Amino acid sequence: MLRVLRDLLRYDGRFRFAFILLAAVVVMFLLSFVSPDDPNKTFVVAMDAPPSLDHLFGTNSRGQDIFWWLTFAVRNSLIMGVITAVISRVIAIIVGLTAGYQGGWLDRVLMSVNDSFVIMPLLPILILLGFLLRDMMNLFLLGVILGFFGWPYDARLIRSQVLSLKERSFTRTAVYSGTNGFWITINEHLPFVLPVVFATTINNLLWSIGTEVTLSVLGLSDLTTPSLGTALFWANQHGALVAGVWWWIAAPALVAIILFLGLYLFFASINEYIDPRTRLRLIGA
Repeated sequence: MLRVLRDLLRYDGRFRFAFILLAAVVVMFLLSFVSPDDPNKTFVVAMDAPPSLDHLFGTNSRGQDIFWWLTFAVRNSLIMGVITAVISRVIAIIVGLTAGYQGGWLDRVLMSVNDSFVIMPLLPILILLGFLLRDMMNLFLLGVILGFFGWPYDARLIRSQVLSLKERSFTRTAVYSGTNGFWITINEHLPFVLPVVFATTINNLLWSIGTEVTLSVLGLSDLTTPSLGTALFWANQHGALVAGVWWWIAAPALVAIILFLGLYLFFASINEYIDPRTRLRLIGA
């Protein structure tokens, strides 16, 4: 792992840039644990103060320091994204490994379910669930819901890899030796698909946070909990641009751009490194 990190930092400029962006996000995440402000309290500082040394991102019309409030927003958004990624990865791995190795009717059934999730109009469904579950919606529940919708593309990708691995000589040797199919998929196939799982996890994390921002801006998530989406929602509700408090929208938008750009470049670099052909070109071998 350290060797991979060393190679990427040394040879890939995109990864170095992504590393800097994500390091800034991680710093904000950690600062939330030592924040002097309670994000649930309002009117604790002067309202609508522009960015300064005392308030790096300024203050909002609710009397909150935007920088310290955003540290909690980043933490909550990332935790929600991790919940989504973990649930969707577990489902994708189970479905992809099972369908690819077992084949036959089980493969057809699992891929039919998979394709059904692929063609679902996801945003209207999430909006409907947001209305139905409005009273009990929180970031944890939203992460779970997104996790149950975020696996089909990656399950099909894992299945395609397992279909190839199933024809390899080591798989046939394991079968002839009497090894159970479950242990073949766990011990022989899973290590080969883990790099793909890791790369798609980053992409899934980016998708889940972006979806949370979309739903929060529409007022369909837990608006009492700080997140990147609720930051934009409350700024819009208070007419920040009309009132001239542009930094209330600019600050969360900037943090979101840094997070999304960092995750995208990180995903692109890892995805290129996983492929042996592009990795050899990358490191100049």
